[in-house]
Amino acid sequence: MLVIAHRGASGYRPEHTPAAYRLAAAQGADYLEPDLVATLDGVLVCRHENEISGTTDVADHPVFADRRITKIVDGTAVTGWFVEDFTYDELRTLRTRERMPGLRAANTAYDGHEEIPTFDDVVALAREESLRYGRPIGVIPEIKHPAYFRRLGLPLEELLTERILALRLRDDEIMVQSFEPTSLRRLSVMTRVPLVQLVDADGAPNDFRRTGDGRTFADLIEPAGLREVSTYAQVLAPHKDLVIPRTAAGNLGEPTRLVDQSHRVGLNVQIWTFRAERRFLPTALDLPAELCRFAALGIQGVFADHPDIATATLKQSALNV
Repeated sequence: MLVIAHRGASGYRPEHTPAAYRLAAAQGADYLEPDLVATLDGVLVCRHENEISGTTDVADHPVFADRRITKIVDGTAVTGWFVEDFTYDELRTLRTRERMPGLRAANTAYDGHEEIPTFDDVVALAREESLRYGRPIGVIPEIKHPAYFRRLGLPLEELLTERILALRLRDDEIMVQSFEPTSLRRLSVMTRVPLVQLVDADGAPNDFRRTGDGRTFADLIEPAGLREVSTYAQVLAPHKDLVIPRTAAGNLGEPTRLVDQSHRVGLNVQIWTFRAERRFLPTALDLPAELCRFAALGIQGVFADHPDIATATLKQSALNV
């Protein structure tokens, strides 16, 4: 079973930083997950969102004060500083910081230490760490807000495909994720790398909302929806509540049929996101116990903020089978 380092080892270092990715590799992760957005000059960089005030020190740079703005991103008003308003050279003057300082106070010790990495940087890092540890470590980028960026003239699918070709990434080195089916359909005719359909616990894909398609994420995981997904993607990556819902008391309930139904149409299943902090866990379970419940369903991978715990737990779980 694959352990995918969610934004790197983000439970221990600020997310989407070289330190987080390197630690994830050291902790046994099979894949590093960089979320990708584009700069004004078309460079793919690693941020969970295009608004960067929560994960960088941009607010401390007076030279960029006039770039604070409110934008509508996927239907939501967001105020701050946006990657697409900066050239890559300008973005390099910023330094990263912890996104959840109240929850992960220890991570703030690394604030201000590193630049925002590019997609190319993460690929190079994964290849270096693969050599260091003598095992394959891939990348599994998620393209963020692709319909939004396409309207800005920054088509993430084309930008990423160009880098995949330029870096000569093999199919076993990369998978690409998106919440937007339209984006994955585009990629399916542009590249041969494995594609991952992300599915949230509620709501609808942004591209569906933009085009008036009334379907929701719930429709994507109906049998007909899964068959459609299997025509352009190889992996379904659902929110974990869609696989084992929680009861009103916060306990894990009975599993749904989603894993079996996905396998039936040829889709592998990778589940997100597993975190060790109490607020994210089911009642009365720690992270190893939660992971074991999901692993027993025959899934193919997990996204984890704490790759060391996931790696150790799943290795032991496999030995106990």
